[in-house]
Amino acid sequence: MFGKRSGADQEVRASKPVSLAPEPMARAPEAPSAIASPPLAPTRAAPPAEARRSDTYYRVKATIFGALIEAIDLAQLAKLDAESAREEIRDIVNEIIAIKNIVMSIAEQEELLDDICNDVLGYGPLEPLLSRDDISDIMVNGAGTVYIEVAGRIQRTGIRFRDNQQLLNICQRIVSQVGRRVDESSPICDARLADGSRVNAIVPPLAIDGPALTIRKFKKDKLTLDQLVKFGAITPEGAQILQIIGRSRCNVLISGGTGSGKTTLLNCLTNYIDDDERIITCEDAAELQLQQPHVVRLETRPPNIEGEGQVTMRELVRNCLRMRPERIIVGEVRGPEAFDLLQAMNTGHDGSMGTLHANNPREALSRCESMITMGGFSLPSRTIREMICASIDVIIQAARLRDGSRRITHITEVMGMEGETIITQDLFIYDMIGEDANGNIVGRHRSTGIGRPKFWERARYYGEEKRLAAALDAAEVATVG
Repeated sequence: MFGKRSGADQEVRASKPVSLAPEPMARAPEAPSAIASPPLAPTRAAPPAEARRSDTYYRVKATIFGALIEAIDLAQLAKLDAESAREEIRDIVNEIIAIKNIVMSIAEQEELLDDICNDVLGYGPLEPLLSRDDISDIMVNGAGTVYIEVAGRIQRTGIRFRDNQQLLNICQRIVSQVGRRVDESSPICDARLADGSRVNAIVPPLAIDGPALTIRKFKKDKLTLDQLVKFGAITPEGAQILQIIGRSRCNVLISGGTGSGKTTLLNCLTNYIDDDERIITCEDAAELQLQQPHVVRLETRPPNIEGEGQVTMRELVRNCLRMRPERIIVGEVRGPEAFDLLQAMNTGHDGSMGTLHANNPREALSRCESMITMGGFSLPSRTIREMICASIDVIIQAARLRDGSRRITHITEVMGMEGETIITQDLFIYDMIGEDANGNIVGRHRSTGIGRPKFWERARYYGEEKRLAAALDAAEVATVG
């Protein structure tokens, strides 16, 4: 039936006849939610389109979806490319609407078609959010509550799921695509989408009010340092110094809180790595977007259902040393792999980089020491600190301010040891002055007046000392002005 096409597409239709006689709308309870494409707005604004939908809309969708599932061969559908599968579903749904004499406006019909296609082929109600490039985070707190972050501000949307089971199914669909699972026996999972967006899912029994899904979206167009200057995250002179740090193969630690832009900044710095360098990245969920041709991407693996087969970040970093890397980049340092990364930085792999969670450069160094100690290394504190000083050249601190803006607040050098204490010096810092009438933070980046940083000789080795001197001079003039 529904015989418009021939060939492979025709096989998508089910082999058994399907009765599409009218039936009470309430008899199709298995369809997933149709809520996929309302405009988004904060809760205090006018109700979104989703909130204005009637119960009839959902009953109609349930009926059509039930008929579609009976009329289509999902195994054959899976063999089609995305666009062909979407067209096939749309054709069948249109025929179902015609046969059942369902009266809908063209706009309602298009909305319904998009909803059903998203449910069958994509991530259901999440699809319109994933397609928006202005959203940086999607936060699903159970089936009925979805928040997004736009321009640093968190808003509640009108989007919801049919129930927690539909939300759980979508979580499972996302994580299964990267060979992971999330269920009652394994209720926490880190994964990624095809575009590199980071995904975290936690489900019952740990999540009491239903599955919680958090997606850190990546922009289609990767940010550059020039764009960070445009957004006010750093000054042009500061950006110039960061470029030189990247080109001069300084070992860099990027520190910051959650959502402060650490990964974005790491991506920006990797733009200044030469194309002929061999780079190996280690991540829990692969999200870095390096543009160089010679990149090997490694990703950790959680244990299987028997509790075996786990591959930790430390094992990945240690294995990197056997792969002839020129630079090692660790997406996030959070455990004993800190020791192995420092060892790599100190044994000929200059220009390696990593990120970690800390509120300031001094705290970042303390966290490094703590992670090494918690990893079971019985080394004296002084030895660990000497290793940190010998390994890390520069700490770049990123922060997300209370108005939602992101700033690079410190560019700090690690100078060495004085007694038992690690000595650092700031090249650039960000001073908060106050806030304007709209509640936006007002501040300025300023140079600390260091005329010749510790990595000067390294910059000279790579032919960057003139640019470095010019950037430092310009920064000092800008500060005085």
